[in-house]
Amino acid sequence: MEVYSLSGPSGTGKSTSALEFAHQYGIEGIIDDGLLIVNGEKLAGTSAKFEKNTITAVRRAIFHDEAHQQAVIKALQEVDLKSLLIIGTSDKMTKQIADRLDVAPIDHFHYVTDIRTTKEIQLAKFIRETQGKHVMPIPHAQVEQNFFKRFVQKGREIFFKNKKIGETTIVRPDFHQETIDISKSVYLQVLTHELSKHNGITRFDIAQLTVDLMPSMTIVIFLKAPVTYDVREVVRGLQQQISDSFYLHFGIEPEYINVVVKGIK
Repeated sequence: MEVYSLSGPSGTGKSTSALEFAHQYGIEGIIDDGLLIVNGEKLAGTSAKFEKNTITAVRRAIFHDEAHQQAVIKALQEVDLKSLLIIGTSDKMTKQIADRLDVAPIDHFHYVTDIRTTKEIQLAKFIRETQGKHVMPIPHAQVEQNFFKRFVQKGREIFFKNKKIGETTIVRPDFHQETIDISKSVYLQVLTHELSKHNGITRFDIAQLTVDLMPSMTIVIFLKAPVTYDVREVVRGLQQQISDSFYLHFGIEPEYINVVVKGIK
């Protein structure tokens, strides 16, 4: 069996990208959070997301329980896969899982930064930290909903070259009870502060600010006279200043920052 590893910090979107990644590389099976997934459906195992706390969730994910370990080993032997993808938070974790499931050594190591953009990772982490949402790369119908009394919903159907290869389910596990609700007024205060302290602006108006997932904004500004500077450079510097400030405070960059130069004062 050819074994692949995909690792990256928690909440960076590994499970969201798992089905597409596996299909792209022609990988038949996936080990993710204690589950064996084949052809986009759960074949064996129990998800770590069913656990009540993070300690037992980690133990479940690395197949610490012998009965769980043996059940997945048996399923792997019966299905006779030619390739397998193991997902974890680090190379150390995926190697440990490979050892526990008797499929070591790992042949190929990949990382979430190889398959997701910086903005996609930022967004995934932001959603995890603020809303507590976790993704399972199996259909909604295969998730035992009594384990998730607080939150279970359908994710999205995954397509590769117009062919459906699976679907995801969004859950909020019991061990992830803390969420953060950021008011729109907080985004507005940070944006106002950054605009107020900029030396090249005499007046501004925030024409539009949306915060559905990633913040997006349109700002109308009046420049300081006399214009003895490169206007484009000033505006781009302002965009970068706002982007850096949002990343510092919220861990996410705005989806777009549109700046309209209305006049000179």
